[in-house]
Order: sequence, then C-alpha cells, then structure tokens
Amino acid sequence: MNNTHGKPIIGITVGDPNGVGPEVVLHALRHRTVMRNCRPMLVGPAGVFQYYSRKLGIPLHAVPIVEIPSFPKFSVKTGTITREAGEIASRAIEAAVDLARSGFIDAIVTAPVSKQALHRAGSRFPGQTEMLQRLCRTRRVAMMLVSPTMRVGLVTIHTPIRNVARRITRDLLLERVHVIHEALVQDWAIRSPRLAVLGLNPHAGEGGDIGTEDRTIIAPTVKHLRKGGMKIEGPFPADSFFGRYTAGHYDAVIAMYHDQGLIPLKMSSFNNGVNVTAGLPIVRTSPDHGTAFDIAGRGIANPGSMVAAIALAARIANNRRRRWS
Repeated sequence: MNNTHGKPIIGITVGDPNGVGPEVVLHALRHRTVMRNCRPMLVGPAGVFQYYSRKLGIPLHAVPIVEIPSFPKFSVKTGTITREAGEIASRAIEAAVDLARSGFIDAIVTAPVSKQALHRAGSRFPGQTEMLQRLCRTRRVAMMLVSPTMRVGLVTIHTPIRNVARRITRDLLLERVHVIHEALVQDWAIRSPRLAVLGLNPHAGEGGDIGTEDRTIIAPTVKHLRKGGMKIEGPFPADSFFGRYTAGHYDAVIAMYHDQGLIPLKMSSFNNGVNVTAGLPIVRTSPDHGTAFDIAGRGIANPGSMVAAIALAARIANNRRRRWS
C-alpha cells in the first residue's frame, strides 16, 4: 500500500442514500475513537452527504469526499427503494474497491445497502459479499460477523433455508474453514486459532436419526482438519452450544447458515456487531444492520455498529501492514 506510515486511510461508502447509511456515517465521524484511529474518506455523491449534514446539523468539516460522477442532481427520498439509489450504492462500492486495490486507501467500510434497490439497478448479486468477491476477482471468501464477545463465520451465506443442506459439502466446508482460519491469523494476528463448528441439524443430527449431514459430512471434515494440525472441534448442537457459550474460549464459531450464527450474535451485540468479508485482498467491513428505511433521515439511528466497523477496519489494516512490513 502507498500509505505505509501514520493512521490508515479508510474509505467509507455512502450506502443506500435513502436509508440510514449516510447519517450513521456522519454520526460516526464525530466519535473520538474514529478520528483517533484512522483518516476517513467518504465515497459517494457529495450532495447526499451535504443533504444529511444540513438536515441533521452535523458539519462535515474537512473530511474528503470521492465524488461519483453522473449523480449531481440526485434527490434524497428517505425511506424509499429506488433504482437510482441502488445504482449510487453499487457505484460507490466499485469506486471504493478501485481505491483500495490501487493502494490509495487501506480499507473500505460499506454503509448499509438495499438488496432490492441494487437488484432494480441491475445487480445480480445476492449481497455485498458476493459483489465484493467478483470485484476483487477472488475465488474464496467467507462472511464473518464480529462482536466484542464472539466471531461467527458462515458456511452458506444468503442461501434459502430449503437449499442449505444440499449446499453443504466437504469441499465448501473445507474452503470456508480455511478462509476463516487464515483471516484470524492474518487480520487478527492470532497465531493458532481455536475453532468450533456447529452442526446443521437439531442435536447435530442425533447420530443420523435427525439428518445425516452432521455424521457423513461435517464430523469427518472436522476430523480431517484436526489431523492436519488445526485446533478445531465439533460439530456441536447449535442450541446447547450458545446456551453455554463463554467469550474467548474459541476464536471463531463456524455456523452452517445465516440465522444459525447471526441470531445469537445480534442478540448479544446488535448495536456494535461488524460484518467482515474474509479472504479478500483488501480489507472490508460493514455495520451488521440494514438500511432501516422506517427511521431514515430522523437522526435516531444508532451509529455504534458503524463506529465499530470503522475501528475494526483500521485494526485489520494495521495488522496487515505489520505482517507485510
């Protein structure tokens, strides 16, 4: 990266301009830890940030803005799903990725987007994770959610429940576990991570009586990884695992599908959870909440998750910098 000294430069995208993204960004920029740990750079139409600055009475000061062409006359319509808003959100992500891959910024933080708006704008990706994977031309990625008390990595991401079981294969499980393990070593500077793997079925299949995937796919894969030297255990029944979960005992929990891992994490840390895309050549984090169209523009959205996302992006950028130096 070009910025080899000083605080990391963090590019923060506008997200959906009709949602809470721009306002939680502005609120986060007032937070002491953000300005102390990084140099923020906003990515998106200047007019959108200026609109929320005036509306909420939050001055932008000297924070630089990377403008996105073709949207000088965009009108914010809070709480509304529109094609134009989806296009702005998409272009902001593309611009931020270009900046990061070129070395002009050290990490990106993406504000919440509307999948419906993105799809109206022509995007075919299920979410930002898959979009970032394509933009970075990366074969292996994993979605991780991080809070002060736990890290959760997902085997399947935005997969309908009816398709989850057939998506889980030995190859996919191996890929996700290796990506998450590598991220813990590289991005969190954990030399020998300890992983817990959750089962897919109730009671982890009850020996095959409640589904066979845990016995035939997950358990043998965990055993294979453990024989290879990885500190990994499971599959654990998900309900009892989180019932007796102790922070710090494992460095990450591997969940089979989205809600299995994210419900317990968000219950414990809804206002300061962070979404991390592991496996990318660039650093990318995001708040763990959505666009919250119902409260957009009212100035009441909690910026805690955005603050945490910016702080974690800076931390990971610093860890990678030390590793590469």
